Amino acid sequence: MEIIVIVVLVVVLAGAALFFYQRQRSGQLQNRFGPEYDHAVEESGDKRAAERDLRERQRRVAKLDVPPLTGATAERYRAEWNQVQAGFVDEPGQAVEDADRLVLRMLREAGYPVDEFDQRVNDISVDHPEVAEHYRAAHQVAVARDRGEADTEELRQAVTAYRQLVDALLTDHDNSKEQA
Repeated sequence: MEIIVIVVLVVVLAGAALFFYQRQRSGQLQNRFGPEYDHAVEESGDKRAAERDLRERQRRVAKLDVPPLTGATAERYRAEWNQVQAGFVDEPGQAVEDADRLVLRMLREAGYPVDEFDQRVNDISVDHPEVAEHYRAAHQVAVARDRGEADTEELRQAVTAYRQLVDALLTDHDNSKEQA
């Protein structure tokens, strides 16, 4: 009888330990990914699948060589971004197209694979989870703009969203300078 009690107690304790371990891992992912965690759960409809996906994103990006932009490159991109923003007044649609292309070039130069949008935004979400959703929204407007379906307010919001990603990539450069 004592053996049965001990076995049951060990099983219960192992189950409790597993439960708390999984909660801790979930909490770490929520803290790491913030709103991107919620997006992944909502998109998959399954918390465990979403968490698996987020861990896989981390593993994938850890294998990439994603150095911060160099000083001269970062300054060039800052200047280009200022031109994009200034161009919005006269040509909002063109500014969105230019912003999309600029972001793509910045990501490529930073070392992110850029072939497929969904993979690109998933990769970005590892280092910049706070801007991943903004990037999705901006890209969606850029696609709508290509079809002639975006109004000026949507274009303005897209440029603002692109700016958040540009700022995040340039902040990587600024932070790497401070650490050097």
